[in-house]
Parts: sequence; structure tokens; C-alpha cells
Amino acid sequence: MITVHLYYKGTNGSARRFAKEMEESGIAEAIRKEPGNLQYQYFQPLDDPETVLLIDAWKDQAAIDAHHASPMMAQLAKLRETYDLHMTVERFVSDELGGDERFIRK
Repeated sequence: MITVHLYYKGTNGSARRFAKEMEESGIAEAIRKEPGNLQYQYFQPLDDPETVLLIDAWKDQAAIDAHHASPMMAQLAKLRETYDLHMTVERFVSDELGGDERFIRK
């Protein structure tokens, strides 16, 4: 699994309006239905009202590549431009917890 954290930074609430439009327009839901998508969810840090975090998880790189080649990417890019958002990205690859299970309370 590959998980990507995208931090959208805007001004005057633009990042939050972007996330709201992604949800209300159906783009976010369409991305969730793409083959290989495991998570597509927006969050807002409590200490930074001008940033929205997207946690985006995919089965593998092939699923991400297919997503990046989809027509929805043009819509998404246009919305990012409309809301004048700047991004920071972090990428994580799962290693199946590697022995940390004993520290996780279920």
C-alpha cells in the first residue's frame, strides 16, 4: 500500500472551500471508486485553519498512475488553481507494521 499526505495551503479559508467543493461536486467520491483506491479523506489540523490535509491511499503504484492519467485529474488541477492552493506532499509505503502490533490497542 502507498499512502500520500497532501497538505493544501491557502488563504482566507480557500483550502477548506476547495475540500468542500471536492466533496459536494462528487469528484472525491469518484476518486474513492477508482480501482485500487483505499482511502481518500480530507482533514483539517486544529492548529492551522488555512491548511487541509488529504490522506490518499492506493493499492500500488499502478493504481496511482491510472488515477493520475484519469480525466478527473484535470478537474482537480483546475480547482487547485481556482482556489490558489499550494501543496506539500509526503509519501509512505506500508511494511505491514513490522512487529509494532503489540503497541496497537484494538
